[in-house]
Amino acid sequence: MEGGFGPNIVFTLPGGIPVTETVTTTWIIMAGLIIISYLATRNFEKIPKGMQNFIELVVDGIYSLTGQTMGDDKIGFAPYIGTIMLFIACANLSGLLGFRPPTADVNTTLGLSLITFCMIHGFGMKSKGVGTYLKGFTEPFVVMTPLNVIGELATPVSLAFRLFGNIVGGVIIMSLLYGALGAFSTKLGISIPILQAAIPAPFHLYFDLFSGILQSFIFTMLTMVFVSMAMD
Repeated sequence: MEGGFGPNIVFTLPGGIPVTETVTTTWIIMAGLIIISYLATRNFEKIPKGMQNFIELVVDGIYSLTGQTMGDDKIGFAPYIGTIMLFIACANLSGLLGFRPPTADVNTTLGLSLITFCMIHGFGMKSKGVGTYLKGFTEPFVVMTPLNVIGELATPVSLAFRLFGNIVGGVIIMSLLYGALGAFSTKLGISIPILQAAIPAPFHLYFDLFSGILQSFIFTMLTMVFVSMAMD
């Protein structure tokens, strides 16, 4: 969708394939994370110091969170959990740099939710066996099977729209705020955007910083809980 509150089309690939702000910002975030990861880890030493101390603290925190939430037997999920948490956090916080957050596009949040959905059922069947896992949909009574299936299908939808709704809500509110301040400045005859520079700052702190980090944590925690429950 182009214009309005949807992501604009940045350019079009040969064949008429549109590339939106969501895609280009995601590329920028991915490239940034890859470059930072390479530069920050290329000179690790046996005795940590400086940046290495911070990186090891973050990694230890992710492994500890994964172990406490999913159990020590599922600590192998920590690299994925850390990756998804960092990506969503950076995507949510990209609004502070003037980008449109990729998570304000339901295509991004639905894609992330479908990964979680596949992990839930894939690792559930791997842990319990296909037959035993599918039998769980008939509990506590066989007649409950359709409701159990619908409940499982609702999981990725609820995950996607929870994250999307919170982020796009902030984008809409900030757009309306900037528009209102711009109109008010015009009525006052102010040519320099003083109001737009000062007044939105505390709103950015909430919608971009606090809410962005909180929503990345919630999505990650729900992913760990759902996968862990499917495997136990």
